[in-house]
Amino acid sequence: MGFWDRSLRIVKYLCDHGPQSLRHLAHQTGISKRRVHRLQHALAWRSNAPEAGLWETEAGRQWFTRLVVATLSTFGLKRGVGVETMREFFVRLRLQHPLGCSPTALRGVMQTLAKMIVETAQTWEKEGVTAGEAREIIGAVDATFLEHMLLVLMDLPSGSLLVAAVAADRTSATWKAVGDERLKALGTAVLSLVSDRAKAWSQLAETGFEGLSMPDFFPCIHDLVKSYALAIGPRRRHAQQELTHAEDRLRRRQSRAPESQDDQEAIRLVTARRTDVQCWTEAQHTSRQPLETRSLTLHPFSIDDATAQTSTQVASR
Repeated sequence: MGFWDRSLRIVKYLCDHGPQSLRHLAHQTGISKRRVHRLQHALAWRSNAPEAGLWETEAGRQWFTRLVVATLSTFGLKRGVGVETMREFFVRLRLQHPLGCSPTALRGVMQTLAKMIVETAQTWEKEGVTAGEAREIIGAVDATFLEHMLLVLMDLPSGSLLVAAVAADRTSATWKAVGDERLKALGTAVLSLVSDRAKAWSQLAETGFEGLSMPDFFPCIHDLVKSYALAIGPRRRHAQQELTHAEDRLRRRQSRAPESQDDQEAIRLVTARRTDVQCWTEAQHTSRQPLETRSLTLHPFSIDDATAQTSTQVASR
């Protein structure tokens, strides 16, 4: 029986029967008196916050574990947030007593978590291959550069990272050698491959994996953004600057002398500048709307949950 199992057993007995002597509590829970004594001291130390009682229940402990794992995996392992920042986050939630928030402790939990994630993924993969559940892959390929160049292959429907291999080059032959080894282990094949229009990746899809080569929509979106951003953005910023200057001049005039004909001219100028700003702001918004629609409809997978989009979903947008 682990530390938290013993602690939960003591808490549950105290909740059901109220305060008990050390000897009676040890007899009823089957835990030695020395351990009961230490666990009670630890419980008192952890119970400084009003909500601390929640963490001592079975349901609360499960939620607490989920909170810690979700934080460390999402922000630490996936986003690279430092342990000092995550420690500050846990302290602000008053979790330093039940968790133990030293950077060394958090780093150790992250290392254990990373190892468990890899082991779990390997187990699930082995079970899936054994059960014959492998499906054809709709993949996306790219090369990313960290300490070394990595060739990356992702399965888009599941979001699973299938390949992240260090390589000296990113030619079609290198890609095929790396990809074939992984596909053989999974017992599957590539149905289609999404990439930019690099020749090596198009060749990899059509002649290497013998699947369909699909263009990545991001370069198209980037070109569309550049076409309108350079035309609208500077004009909107210039209009905003002109409005700020016109408002400053009007304030200076009104603070120095009573209302005059010049003030009326300054007011009309401010109104005109506000109209210009509104015009360019609306133009920017109008140009973004169809861009968002194209992004949502032309991408084969939903941005929210990575599931394949149906024709009905595309039509509704």
